[in-house]
Amino acid sequence: SFIAFLIDTMKLIGLFAAVALPTCVAFAPPPSFTPPSPSLLKSSTQFDQETFISESKQMRLSHLEDQAMYALKISCENYDNAVFPNAMIAGDVVITHLLSRLGYLKDGKAKIMVVDTFHLFDDTMPFLRSIEKEYGFEAEIFCAEGVPVGDKGAFDKKYGKDLWKEDIEQYDKVCKVEPFQRGLKTLNTDCMINGRTRWQGFERAWIDQFENAPIGGGLAKCNPLAYWTLEDCFDYISKYKVPHHPCHAQGYPSHGDAKDTIPIPSMDPRNPDPQEGSCKFVDFKFEGDKKFWLDYACERKGRFVGLANKDGSTKTECGIHVEGAEKTFDRDLWESGSVKELSVGDALEVTKSAPGVVVVYAPWCQFCQGMESEYAKLAEELSLPVYKLRGDEERDFVQANFNTQSFPTINVVNKNGDVVKYESEQRDVASMKSFVESNM
Repeated sequence: SFIAFLIDTMKLIGLFAAVALPTCVAFAPPPSFTPPSPSLLKSSTQFDQETFISESKQMRLSHLEDQAMYALKISCENYDNAVFPNAMIAGDVVITHLLSRLGYLKDGKAKIMVVDTFHLFDDTMPFLRSIEKEYGFEAEIFCAEGVPVGDKGAFDKKYGKDLWKEDIEQYDKVCKVEPFQRGLKTLNTDCMINGRTRWQGFERAWIDQFENAPIGGGLAKCNPLAYWTLEDCFDYISKYKVPHHPCHAQGYPSHGDAKDTIPIPSMDPRNPDPQEGSCKFVDFKFEGDKKFWLDYACERKGRFVGLANKDGSTKTECGIHVEGAEKTFDRDLWESGSVKELSVGDALEVTKSAPGVVVVYAPWCQFCQGMESEYAKLAEELSLPVYKLRGDEERDFVQANFNTQSFPTINVVNKNGDVVKYESEQRDVASMKSFVESNM
């Protein structure tokens, strides 16, 4: 409605007046949309309801396009390093198309960043290559630290192919949050563009087109589609014949990792809301009942299925956009002090030569991080050597020689050379010290 248009416009004007932009670039605001003359104004013509609805949707979409492009102009013209982390979901392919229309992909004013979790749909990375060619850009791809891009075998060797089953929060941190943060830092991002919308659910119900992200100390965040619905996104895709992910033709309203994403509707036993029926987006139009996808907060209903947070609550976010996501650990543990470092090459020789204590750890593991200070104190108090052995890069070795199935694993090597595992999760100095002394 015209009133809604005024409200949105005033909000946008007020926002831009309140935000201090780092540089001042002048450009005209988007041209206002001139609606077609509705047939109801002609008294001699019978009111056509379907035509009126169609014209109204066109008016709405045109306004949303102008509004989104204006936000993208602010991001790309007033900031030096605008970066768009692109997951290639429906909203993301809309933003990609808008950036291309504005010329920001070819001139490099907007960079595309992609996080490869090594668990994406088989079609995802090939689809990325196809849109790179379509729009003339090359994405910056980031994955788990210490793993070459595209090398799933190296990931499995370093972190374990079942990491997501063992600890979903660590999986999110290793495969999503840390690469995401590293990507933003590597690209010197000062404005992050993303496809979050109010329509996606209550966690995002009050976002606006611009906000300060809890990342990088005040990094600007642009949500150009903040006020769009999922239907708006698919209307745009249809209008401009926008390339979109093949999963939509297979019944998926959204996609992330293939391991925990299902079609909607679905009778999948993991689905908390099993329903018969079908919805697909094929040849730029819906097949089946589109309400399954387009109702409020339904876009992501098929995501994170069967997953729960540590507190037992249903998982609804991957961790990238939640509070605290910026707290990544990009350092080793026990970098100074009395804890001595072992390598695979000398671990057996050193530990068999004299009694000692060895923790097998991974620096990204929150439980290893949690025991860092207590283990350092243990090293100060014991007369025995206390070692650390990084195990996430040598899983076969630590499994065979140091009783390791998960991190951290603490072992005592006694005077007979036996490696005795500390089974307790009480990792305070007193408890660990008592175990060491009882096994010497």
